[in-house]
Amino acid sequence: MVELFNFLLHIDHNVIIFMRMITEKRKTGNLGEDIACRFLIKKGFSIVERNYLKRFGEIDIIAKYNSILHFIEVKSVSCEISQNVSHETGGYRPEDNIHPWKMARLSRVIQTYLVDRHVSPETEWQFDVITVYIDKNKLISKVNFLENIIL
Repeated sequence: MVELFNFLLHIDHNVIIFMRMITEKRKTGNLGEDIACRFLIKKGFSIVERNYLKRFGEIDIIAKYNSILHFIEVKSVSCEISQNVSHETGGYRPEDNIHPWKMARLSRVIQTYLVDRHVSPETEWQFDVITVYIDKNKLISKVNFLENIIL
C-alpha cells in the first residue's frame, strides 16, 4: 500500500523534529481543492469550512449557496488538457474513485457534522462532487460540478 506521507527525521540542537513530506498525489489533491474553492466562490458560494475530519472520513469542502448547505467531495487528477478535452491515463476519471463504501462513509461524516455544528434539522443540504483536471505543464485546469448526488 502506498503511504500518503513520508516522514523525515531532523535533528536540530538535540531536538528531534518530524517533518511531513507531502507526496505528489497529495499536492495535486490540495491544488484541486484550492481550485474547487475558487470555482465555488466565483459561482456565488460561500465557503463555510474545509477538510472537516473525523476518524471515519473527511468532507473536503462545506459551502453554502441560497441557504442550502453543500457537502462537497473533490477529486483531482493531473493530466494533459488540450482544446477543452482532457487526456487521462487509461480513461480514468476522478469521480470513478467514489465507491459505495466511500459514499457510506461520507454520509456518516455529514450526519456527524450536522450534529457537531448544531445545524437545524430544517436546513436543506446536499452532497456534490467536483472533479478537477489539472494540467501542470500549461498551468490550466478544468472543473466539473456534479450536483445533488444521492448518498
